[in-house]
Amino acid sequence: MVHQFEMGVWLLFLAYVTSAVGATIGLACANQARAATGGRRFGWLALAAVSVGGVAVWLTHFIGMLGFATPGQPIRYDVPRILLSALLAIAVVFAGLLVFAVERRSALWRLLAAGTVIGLAINVMHYTGMWAVNIKGDISYNPFVVVLSILVAVGGAIAALWFTVSAEGLPQRLLGGLVLAVASTAMYYLGMAAIDVRLDENAPDPAGVEVFSFLFPVFILAAAALAVPIVALLTTPREDDLAEDGSALVASVQ
Repeated sequence: MVHQFEMGVWLLFLAYVTSAVGATIGLACANQARAATGGRRFGWLALAAVSVGGVAVWLTHFIGMLGFATPGQPIRYDVPRILLSALLAIAVVFAGLLVFAVERRSALWRLLAAGTVIGLAINVMHYTGMWAVNIKGDISYNPFVVVLSILVAVGGAIAALWFTVSAEGLPQRLLGGLVLAVASTAMYYLGMAAIDVRLDENAPDPAGVEVFSFLFPVFILAAAALAVPIVALLTTPREDDLAEDGSALVASVQ
């Protein structure tokens, strides 16, 4: 027996919108961090990491998991591993954004390094999240598709950071969040395409909780958590425009 994965239009829409909102808010906070100093910089980076790693990546993954099923067999989730996947996503994204925002002036190598780390964070979160899945059987992965999912996530993260620093207007900068959401969602599809599930009807029922038992309260918690960076962005005077630095970065590679 094999697994069944069906992400209908409504589920895809919900996953993408959730990822886009988290990514857009997170990248806006990261952009503020580039112009801030001291503790304020780390504060902005923490808000950005929670928005991107916790919402745009982690929550989007488990929304997508609503479309995963093993027909006629239960699926359960290991709570400690779920929490580990969330912590890893936030921590690794924070590390990538720290590289990105360590200085106000843009540098191509920092953008590439930060995008690579954030892209890897998306993959680390996905496969750690899949480690939390308990079924009556085994899950294996196609290594070629896994590598492809890594490349898509890294490329999308680099492109998102590029838009964040190189665009001069707010509408253009919003593209960064939309691009990162595309990368996160596409990586999830590829990650699910990479799995091979072999069920064993004679195996004991899996231990753990059902996805709905933690996803709904986490969704509410994530919405409340996003209120903090939103309020911070709306109430903080806009930092000096960083477009000039972004233009310098663009010129450096032309």
